[in-house]
Amino acid sequence: MKRLRELREKRGISQLRLAMDLSLNQNSISRYETGEREADYKTLVALADYFRVSVDYLLERTDDPRRLE
Repeated sequence: MKRLRELREKRGISQLRLAMDLSLNQNSISRYETGEREADYKTLVALADYFRVSVDYLLERTDDPRRLE
């Protein structure tokens, strides 16, 4: 997920910090960012909530980061 890396770096958050905040493994974050691994539904929702964007934005299905409320 290219967008995950962009969002994380834009906020100045390390992979380790993000992993700790979401109770995930830093290796998982790294693999999501490089495309070596795909996040499951629960993780996608957690990431979207953390960055306050839509899951579609994370998955590059839209360029509009707003969540549908």
